[in-house]
Amino acid sequence: MNHIIEDISNFIFVENVPEKADAIMVVGGGFPELAETAAQLWKDNYAPFILVGGGIGAGLKKFQGPRTKKEIYNKEYLTECDFYTDVLLKNGIPEDVILGEKKSAFTRENAVYAKKLSVDAGLELKKVLLICKAFHARRCLMFYQSYFPGVEFLVIPCNAYNIGKNNWYLSEGGISRVLGEIKRCGEQFLAEDINNYL
Repeated sequence: MNHIIEDISNFIFVENVPEKADAIMVVGGGFPELAETAAQLWKDNYAPFILVGGGIGAGLKKFQGPRTKKEIYNKEYLTECDFYTDVLLKNGIPEDVILGEKKSAFTRENAVYAKKLSVDAGLELKKVLLICKAFHARRCLMFYQSYFPGVEFLVIPCNAYNIGKNNWYLSEGGISRVLGEIKRCGEQFLAEDINNYL
């Protein structure tokens, strides 16, 4: 593999091995695989709570619905949070361990409202499992670490659009999404975010 492709791959595609944690957080979106992964981690006793985020994506008038498995998750969902909650319930997760917010419209807001949600619930977080799309991992980690200083995040990525670390550079769609993520990491991450790390 070319060194530039390898460098981009290593930057964008963050992945950790799950460890016991204080909570599982699912970044907003429309892929049920994210919430299904969270459900399995909860069942495997990795964390006692699952926080799901997501209102309606920026620039949209309504939630666009599930991207996959529409035959299983086939309700009319008002928000990403409603969708993820249904996925979790259908995968056997008790309602009382699910915490959700329906206001966030993009990744930064996912982190902002996850912070508010965890504070309002009185959660003392030291380690969190962060579930996101694989090519979205770096940007998610950057924002969540910025808003949760002192919390260790372990990224548990899920495949979406069949774009992963070992194949993104083989398709036009993969290249577009990954290079778009690099651009957004630079444009959306601000000096104030860097200051949160100091």
